[in-house]
Amino acid sequence: MFAAESLVRTLINQGVDTCFTNPGTSEMHMVAALDRVEGMKSVLCLFEGVATGAADGYARMAGKPACTLLHLGPGAGNGLANLHNARRGYAPVVNIVGDHARAHLELDAPLTSDIAGVCAPMSRWVGTVETPQDISRMAVEAVKQAYGPERGVATLILPADCAWSDAEPQVIETVGMPDLDAVPLAQLDKVMKALEAASSPVILLGGTACLDAGLEAAGRIADGTGAKLFMDTFVPRIARGHGRVAPKRLSYLGSQAMEELQDADLLITVGTKAPVGFFAYPGERGTFAPPKAEIIALGGPQDEVTEALIILAEAIDTPPKAKVLTRAQAPKLIPDAELNPGFVGLSLMRHMPEDSIICDDSTTSGMGVFPWTQAGPRHDWLCLTGGAIGSGMPQAVGAALACPDRQVFALCGDGAAAYTLQALWTQAREKQNVINIVFANHSYLVLNFELARVGAGEPGPAAERMLSLDHPKMDWVKLAEGFGVAAQRARTAGEFDTALVSALKAGGPQLIVAEI
Repeated sequence: MFAAESLVRTLINQGVDTCFTNPGTSEMHMVAALDRVEGMKSVLCLFEGVATGAADGYARMAGKPACTLLHLGPGAGNGLANLHNARRGYAPVVNIVGDHARAHLELDAPLTSDIAGVCAPMSRWVGTVETPQDISRMAVEAVKQAYGPERGVATLILPADCAWSDAEPQVIETVGMPDLDAVPLAQLDKVMKALEAASSPVILLGGTACLDAGLEAAGRIADGTGAKLFMDTFVPRIARGHGRVAPKRLSYLGSQAMEELQDADLLITVGTKAPVGFFAYPGERGTFAPPKAEIIALGGPQDEVTEALIILAEAIDTPPKAKVLTRAQAPKLIPDAELNPGFVGLSLMRHMPEDSIICDDSTTSGMGVFPWTQAGPRHDWLCLTGGAIGSGMPQAVGAALACPDRQVFALCGDGAAAYTLQALWTQAREKQNVINIVFANHSYLVLNFELARVGAGEPGPAAERMLSLDHPKMDWVKLAEGFGVAAQRARTAGEFDTALVSALKAGGPQLIVAEI
């Protein structure tokens, strides 16, 4: 038995039973181990950014880590953008990166690199297997580090000779993993007293506070105290739809976010931090909370904020149940109207199944879809937490693996989708129920918008070419079909509505080009 088999068995014993992989020569003994050991689902991805994005989506929906298997430093480098999104979303991921055999490193072969240095910025922990006897212990440590208590990416570097060794290290049985930290009672008391004293309090939710139990408790607190309830602009996962509490999504635009918060004399952050701008802009303040507002953290991403909200709701005078959304009636469709993101949201409100999952990587277009689905069918919405585009289709792969009985949607801008369109091949191979909606405006629209916001002046011919995607236009129907995914194109509200109904009926992976 190779030592790599002990690693796989140990990972399975810790609940890590899914591996998203794009391996190379140095990982072949891990590939053989995945073949020989039952209990680990192996999913091949054609690009490392798909593997890491899928691990992110899996973690957000499963609440536990999957592992990746990447090839040396360049392979890890290809996956960094979606590891960044996972880190920013506090998604637990065990990122396994193969390395040269230890004796081969000193030869400085072409693929030799500083793997730890490559992975460190996107990882909360990096460890290297030093000897074959350490392989199982280090595997357990990687899983522990992914759990945190501040959850995130744990990278395990595996030299090839440690994997191929016949040392047969001990397979470690299930061990306890770190829990989120309990919020101290003193902090709960401080928040309760501040709420009582405030005249215009705001509660800002993030992280696990945006799931059902946290939303219900936060809604009760808001209803009982008169506090305004907001959520971060980009949360890892928000439970939405009828029957649920609906916090207001804080505006992406700094001026609008400041206006939304301008009257607050108290800002309570729950599972997040005080909001700041995505970027700096000339003449604008980078922080959104009013300068005179008191800011108190009920707890951060490493804390058990849901339990803290429930305790707080019971300790103050709140109603037994929060106010929730009732199922809204969809407005009448205008079939011949030119398609825009709002009509896409309207169609989703009309037709998406209950308990769907939406992976949003569509920046400007997603903002137009979001409000329409608020009082529609129950669903989970996964946001682009780290701002690194190219997450939507890979996240959908992982979400579909974690929740195979649920319909998954990927909302993608055409520029973002081009980063990781290889995910379509994996969706087809795994026969996943994913509907990819590509908003084709043939432009980096958000960057046209940002060019004006930073005060860089009117774009000239060179700038326009750098922000335009229409010379030539990408043919997303042909691209999807080339990866084995059926595709349709829609230019009007009616065409999109018909295409969505057709895609849902057909099942399996589908793609709809939304020409906007």
